[in-house]
Amino acid sequence: MTDTQDHAAGQVANAAGWIEPKPTALLVLADGTVIEGFGLGAHGEAAGEVCFNTAMTGYEEILTDPSYAGQIITFTFPHIGNVGANDEDIETVNMAAAAGVRGVVLKADITDPSNYRSTTHLDAWLKRRGIVGLSGIDTRALTALIRDKGMPNAMIAHSPDGVFDVPALKAKAAALHSMDGLDLVPGVTSSQRYGWSETPWVWNEGYGEAGEARHHVVALDYGVKRNILRLLVDAGCKVTVMPADAKAEDVLALKPDGVFLSNGPGDPAATGDYAVPVIQAVLERKIPTFGICLGHQMLGLAVGAKTKKMHQGHHGANHPVKDLDTGKVEITSMNHGFAVDEATLPANARATHVSLFDGSNAGIALTDRPAFSVQYHPEASPGPMDSHYLFGRFVAMMDEAKKG
Repeated sequence: MTDTQDHAAGQVANAAGWIEPKPTALLVLADGTVIEGFGLGAHGEAAGEVCFNTAMTGYEEILTDPSYAGQIITFTFPHIGNVGANDEDIETVNMAAAAGVRGVVLKADITDPSNYRSTTHLDAWLKRRGIVGLSGIDTRALTALIRDKGMPNAMIAHSPDGVFDVPALKAKAAALHSMDGLDLVPGVTSSQRYGWSETPWVWNEGYGEAGEARHHVVALDYGVKRNILRLLVDAGCKVTVMPADAKAEDVLALKPDGVFLSNGPGDPAATGDYAVPVIQAVLERKIPTFGICLGHQMLGLAVGAKTKKMHQGHHGANHPVKDLDTGKVEITSMNHGFAVDEATLPANARATHVSLFDGSNAGIALTDRPAFSVQYHPEASPGPMDSHYLFGRFVAMMDEAKKG
């Protein structure tokens, strides 16, 4: 018997006299709804906004994406954990406990891993990272609830003895602050400047090291994923990562050929209080700029657009996006609960991409500055690689700026 099946530790009889395992975990929603399950991962409780992710693969990359800080993920795919976990697929650079997802909700128990790259059972991996989880619930029903009512705040709790203070959990869930107005970037950003030289993973070779660089890129870290940095290096860039609260003069002192605005969690308007003035200083000097996810929203805010909270957000590795310039459709990875309000874009910003799921903005480009951004994750990890070309577009923009 594994730890993921600790629901067998206690048993109760139902009305018909059948013996049933005693629940060892709860998901308590802000409206007072209590969903019983069986505990896995860390013991204790955690708070967060519940969202659903439709990806069928790449759960370790998802669970270590800093953009999920402050959230609880329910996977719509039922079999999570069957390939185990390892140290190569982690996406967060900041290894602090707050730098990722708070909890995880699964349909089925975690099975023993069956993959040659696995080094540990997912349950042990979750425990080590302090992530509270539960399994054995109807994740389709939970997903339908989110689609109907939006992403709820909740408490997730795991107690092997099945004893919970339910009224206290309900009170905590009801008192949780909405994601609106929350700046979660300080919990995921780096604390100091550093250089990045690792290149993308190659089958049976692992990760490589940077060769000769053509351009120097400063990456502003709002919760950056490792594979973004790897692809920048692979595209021929020397990468210097700077904390989210870096001052404009410190960024400009490095004389970068380009500036990258990373992904990250929370309400972009809250992060924009200190991030937008830095981006505006970069744009004023016409330094090529590329943003992804939260970085896309930051670029929008920097030119005067507004952002808005989404009903259910976009989380998954199967989101179709149309490139309005070429007419081509890309299948993309997405992870965001806020979006740029396209109706508020100024005259010098044009929409370049659109989500084919709901028509929300998925990309912008400035007409008077060498700057562009996308709402989705072209670096994948996990997900399709349809959008890797955007890193080449950024490099071409820096090439052109140097010629000019």
